[in-house]
Amino acid sequence: MSKRWYQENKRDPWRRDAKAKGYRARSAYKLKQIQEKFGILRRGDSVLDIGCHPGGWTQVAIEEVGESGTVIGVDLLSTSPIDGAIVMIGDITEEATIEEIVGHLGGRKLNAVISDISPRLTGRYDTDQAISLELSTMALDVASDLLPPGGSFITKVFQGAGIEGLVDAAKIRFSVVGRYSPTASRTASSETYLICQKRLQKSKNEGTAMEHLQRHLASIGIVVDEDDGRGQETKVGFRKIPKRE
Repeated sequence: MSKRWYQENKRDPWRRDAKAKGYRARSAYKLKQIQEKFGILRRGDSVLDIGCHPGGWTQVAIEEVGESGTVIGVDLLSTSPIDGAIVMIGDITEEATIEEIVGHLGGRKLNAVISDISPRLTGRYDTDQAISLELSTMALDVASDLLPPGGSFITKVFQGAGIEGLVDAAKIRFSVVGRYSPTASRTASSETYLICQKRLQKSKNEGTAMEHLQRHLASIGIVVDEDDGRGQETKVGFRKIPKRE
């Protein structure tokens, strides 16, 4: 951990305020600002938080939906219990995890899926942006499957190659799609949030968002490398397809 990183975090007003108010992460204020601008979450709503660890967004969601609402957080990492929420360990791509989520809903429909999911940063921007894009697209597919017409979806994504493919996939599924950068995001950060409202009726020819993204990447001459030769299991970056002579 560098001295510069430590000093910047020590001076970070959002981090200090989050700690003082009992939020588990400074990112709680990003959702608060999104909520203030768009009013996605309402009293009594049922909300799924994908990639909830350490729990900052889940805490804010609980505040917004109140005691009559339901908040379910899911992450591959263990998250300490949060009063008023159901916190699960699970892989959102597995059917067993989806079935558990549906079971916790107890017949209620989801109103919103939120996701501040982020890759474990490597320091290589193309790698981190590629993995972030894949994670956000995965979250969009889950939201598309679970949300009824009228539902909302929020996810984080890093600016860069392929983001328009994710945006286009969202526009097929939601009638209102936009991007928003909260002031609580770090100045140097390239992150933005995709705000999707009013889930449309599902189309039989919709396909998956991941398939849409892969077609978009191919159309702009980009593929995703799946291995960098060091045994990593996650996708690790974009590579341009060389043009044929």
